[in-house]
Amino acid sequence: MNLIDTHAHIYSTKFDADRDQVIEEIKEAGVERIYMPNVDVETIDQMLDCESRYGDLCIPMMGLHPCDVKEDFPQQLYVMEEWLGKRSFAAIGEIGTDLYWDKTTFEIQKEALNIQIGWAKKYALPIVLHCRESIDETIEIIEKAQDGSLTGIFHCFTGTLDQAQKIIKLGFLLGIGGVATYKNGGLDLVIPSLGLENLVLETDAPYLAPVPHRGKRNTPAYLPHIAQRVGDLVQVSAAEVALATKANALNLFKEITV
Repeated sequence: MNLIDTHAHIYSTKFDADRDQVIEEIKEAGVERIYMPNVDVETIDQMLDCESRYGDLCIPMMGLHPCDVKEDFPQQLYVMEEWLGKRSFAAIGEIGTDLYWDKTTFEIQKEALNIQIGWAKKYALPIVLHCRESIDETIEIIEKAQDGSLTGIFHCFTGTLDQAQKIIKLGFLLGIGGVATYKNGGLDLVIPSLGLENLVLETDAPYLAPVPHRGKRNTPAYLPHIAQRVGDLVQVSAAEVALATKANALNLFKEITV
């Protein structure tokens, strides 16, 4: 299979001890590209180091994660916008909203998100959206901002069929990860009603490892388990899932020219 992982933090310190070995395992698993979402100003150097070390495999995005939107967010966004003016990135991400960890920052999360949506329009880049416990709120924000130019992914989609249909209507893809393999993940009730043309695959490594590795450190090398699960749910082969989702990813993301 020729797979693309549209969301993995392979630059995470959780891989510092054995990253080279993990990269080889990823290649052996048939994963040919990893799109890396940024988190905050502190992760930029680590992410770009992975890009420089692993060639065409690791492709960076630029954005401020909603859980890292604090009082200093204007300064963080200033640094990130400088980077966007200096070189190419595949997307604006990981951006969005999060009502799981800290509800008190929701207003500034929305402010930071709208600024970064503006970057996406300015640079003609897709956005990669985090929306933990805030999917309806995030859909509403995108509905207001959508002028026909916005594209992207609702990362780690775990919502209902109604929410999925709203996202698809907005012109966005659904990022399907390890939760699809979980017994009580709920996606077995949703994915069979969605066409492969609306899906991309992701691991969110090092988080949310799929069955049979649940509870362990996740890696893009486990992406075939997710492809297999999606294939089982829509009654096609994992190879067909890999082919369709790879095409969707390549169609979405801008090619990088450093």
